[in-house]
Amino acid sequence: MKKPLIVGLLVVAAAAGVLGAIRLFGGNRKAANELVLYGNVDLRQLELAFNNSERISEVLVEEGDRVHPGQVLARLDTSRLRPEVAETAATMAAQQAAVDRLHHGSRPEEIAEAQAGVAQAQADLVNASQQWRRVSALFKSTAGLAVSQQDVDGAQAALDMAQARLSVAEKSRDLTVAGPRQEDIAQGEAQLRATKAHLQLLRRELADAELIAPGKATVRSRLLEPGEMASPQRPVFDLAITEPKWVRAYVSEPDLGRIHPGAEASVVADSFPGREFTGWIGFISSVAEFTPKTVETTDLRSNLVYEVRAFVKDPQDELRLGMPATVRIGPPKQEP
Repeated sequence: MKKPLIVGLLVVAAAAGVLGAIRLFGGNRKAANELVLYGNVDLRQLELAFNNSERISEVLVEEGDRVHPGQVLARLDTSRLRPEVAETAATMAAQQAAVDRLHHGSRPEEIAEAQAGVAQAQADLVNASQQWRRVSALFKSTAGLAVSQQDVDGAQAALDMAQARLSVAEKSRDLTVAGPRQEDIAQGEAQLRATKAHLQLLRRELADAELIAPGKATVRSRLLEPGEMASPQRPVFDLAITEPKWVRAYVSEPDLGRIHPGAEASVVADSFPGREFTGWIGFISSVAEFTPKTVETTDLRSNLVYEVRAFVKDPQDELRLGMPATVRIGPPKQEP
């Protein structure tokens, strides 16, 4: 009875040992297939400045505030810029009316007035011509006794002036009917475009008087205050862009073939024990770092290190710039 019992116990122990070995070696194999990288949280930073040089009237956010895209962060004084915009807008409206008038040409009333002027000049010419004929005939019939040569010359001059006035009236009528010259229209349109461009520039400067947040960010530093003079060379805020956020790590050359852009990853930070942040590999450097020149020897090329960026989802903005983090990358998926 004891012998079968001892054999059974040995069988159970052996089976347990086999299962333990399977678990042990299976766990080690899984750990061996998982790539672990160490790095620090990184994000983009920018210094935000006005495009114009003017005195600051308002600063609307404080250090540590979270801002969203399109949010107004500060404003410039526009008390001098707004009247200039209004003046240029009025000038553009006047120039637009002038161009419209050139395109429409002469009104029917103006053409009728010009034709009436021609008719009047023709009537004056007929009258002057008749007067000259009468004076000339009387001068010849009386041998200069009834009228003098001076009267004849005066009648001739009046006739010449009437002919000239008729010619002027006809030319004026033709110009009125023809309307403005194309060169005048082109000049008016060019002046209108110049005025419009100047107005657009002023309106752009008016819009630039508001400093707008370019994206989701956190205000790291507030560098200027109301009353100070702003310029494109003087930043008003130092912002930390919270999206995207990544962990900058480095991978050795032997492990370089185990990762690829888009590979799933998890990020763990010491400040949040027990939590994992979802991430993915977004960038793998194509150039080795920390080497003064290209190394091709078998002994040294395994020491080459490449930068890797593991982008991480952090909707609550809990990860901070420079925070140490661990990136775990699972084994690559086998193709079927």
